[in-house]
Amino acid sequence: QVQLMESGGDSVQAGGSLRLSCAVSTNAGANYCMGWFRQAPGKEREEVAVIDGDGVINYADSVKGRFTISKDNTKNNLYLQMNKLQPGDTAMYYCAATGQRLCVGGIKYWGQGTQVTVSS
Repeated sequence: QVQLMESGGDSVQAGGSLRLSCAVSTNAGANYCMGWFRQAPGKEREEVAVIDGDGVINYADSVKGRFTISKDNTKNNLYLQMNKLQPGDTAMYYCAATGQRLCVGGIKYWGQGTQVTVSS
């Protein structure tokens, strides 16, 4: 069983930056596809950014050029650097893992989420 614990959510002004962190309970995460998802009130959960076991990264079009996903396998951590935040980025952000190297087959593990609120 893999446990994921997010941190770093906060309330910021538009144009600001935040860095989300996800602590992974096992070093097996280094080989998994991992990513960040978000869910705003009244909306479906959406993929923000993923990085697979080979380091291949994909971003949602809405965050390209503003967000950066990264992994530190020595610390079993996943990060999401968010710059130029917009009110539309307001959501609960979840760390997730597929449990395998590729980003296919659906998410097997979810964190509890960390709230990001961006005010205009």
